[in-house]
Amino acid sequence: MAKEGACLLLENIFPNMNIKLRKLTEEDKYRLAELSNNLKIWSKLRDMMPYPYSLDDAIRFIELKKDQEHDYVFAIDYNGQLCGMIGLHPQKDIYRLSLELGYWIGEPYWGKGLASKAVALILDFAFTIPDVNRVFAGALEHNIGSIKVLEKNGFKLEGIARKAVIKNDVIRDEWRYSILKEEFIPKHIKL
Repeated sequence: MAKEGACLLLENIFPNMNIKLRKLTEEDKYRLAELSNNLKIWSKLRDMMPYPYSLDDAIRFIELKKDQEHDYVFAIDYNGQLCGMIGLHPQKDIYRLSLELGYWIGEPYWGKGLASKAVALILDFAFTIPDVNRVFAGALEHNIGSIKVLEKNGFKLEGIARKAVIKNDVIRDEWRYSILKEEFIPKHIKL
């Protein structure tokens, strides 16, 4: 399935929440920079996301993602405003039937169930991509919110990589979750 059609596929599955996934636009740069420049968010993500996060970082990120053909990276839009990011990243070689899931929600939007809904939306899309059999995600041990989001969406704990990551100079466990195509229950896709 082409990325261009992805936004149409993902809109309005949860109409009462007014949440959708869409492509980033140049207009998102200010909101992206504002939400991303948050130590609480950064402390639960990989170091590839810079901190502090500047307007220039947002501009670079939007430019990088606008023409990518093999990553599926979307803005999470709530009530017409960017509130976070979510993406599926295809794997290579013997892992080519898997996608890695990554996401974050801006702090002003925490506690509203938006991450759970965004993950449900992107899973509806993920399993329409030819040959995809598995979606997986890692969560740092202290990211209880993300662990709950994954479990709520049917992900199963595959294992804990003990003391496998370092973040903020602290060595931590990473919890690995996955969901298989055969386990997935779609959420009312509107075509």
